[in-house]
Amino acid sequence: MVKIAAYGVRALEEPYFDRLNQDQFTCKYVRELLTHDNVAAAKGSDAVLVRGNCVVDRQNLQQFADWGIRAVFTRSVGYNHLDLQAAADLGITLARVPGYSPAAVAELALTLGMTQFRRVNLAVDQTRQANFTVSANLFSREIHTATVGILGAGRIGLAEAKLYQGLGARVLAYDPRPSATAQATVTVVPLSELLAQSDIVSVHVPYFPGENDNLIDTEFLAQMKPGAVLVNTARGELADVPAILNALDTGQLSGYGTDVFRDEVALLGKQFATLDEVPNAEARQLMAAYPKVLVTPHVGSYTEPALVDMIRISYANFHDFFTTGTTSNAIRVAATKAN
Repeated sequence: MVKIAAYGVRALEEPYFDRLNQDQFTCKYVRELLTHDNVAAAKGSDAVLVRGNCVVDRQNLQQFADWGIRAVFTRSVGYNHLDLQAAADLGITLARVPGYSPAAVAELALTLGMTQFRRVNLAVDQTRQANFTVSANLFSREIHTATVGILGAGRIGLAEAKLYQGLGARVLAYDPRPSATAQATVTVVPLSELLAQSDIVSVHVPYFPGENDNLIDTEFLAQMKPGAVLVNTARGELADVPAILNALDTGQLSGYGTDVFRDEVALLGKQFATLDEVPNAEARQLMAAYPKVLVTPHVGSYTEPALVDMIRISYANFHDFFTTGTTSNAIRVAATKAN
């Protein structure tokens, strides 16, 4: 019987893991994300399943290898938390979930964008203070008169594009390698044109360490249409937070919505008594900027269809590996970067 140590499994998720376990794997559920402190929970297992923000570095991979673990898979699409070179050196196979319900993140991105575009964030903050006046800052356009820019026309970006199109918005997209589907679905334009014309810009690009860190910087923001809304449900490392906060102060941005942070491992799954105790200066600054900034705790993929997809594909990856020695979703050092 194959034994799998699964990290970052919430109590709500366990019944789904149990129900979808058609191959009768023996699963050990670990509530916390994988760290150096709890790596020993995997001892005695044949394989490990992680999620985003787990620490899958050389130190932990070496420990797994010492215990004879040869399969360390992630139930996420992104894999920047995995040390590919270390795994290759140690003879450990890595694999991922290439995609799950794209509507999950797309719907959250739409919600963050529309909440700020229609000034709902400002109105809710005002009424909770017993202020029922209708001030000028609550005045809004309607989405069918607006232009939405999608940065990254992959499955999630296109899912959000279709949602906005359904509301009557004009949708533009930028992608360095647009697929035929993207070109048939949206108007693909240069990035500068998208930023200049869009009332809402939604970011859906992968993060490549050392290549697109702080993609959303002062220059990026200066190219945006004054007063536009920015949404980032991709990766926290893409955002230059001081530059975004400055753009909010100057009015270049009217709102920012984010589901992601830099150094998330210090935040996710934890509750702090006060804002001052949050051990992430950027996160504190973003939350202090409410209601112009809306922050959610990386819940874009926290939907039932997305969870079922993640678990089902992860189990299929393990089935393939333990029956054939490989899986079509394996990640290698020379893996092609895809949206």
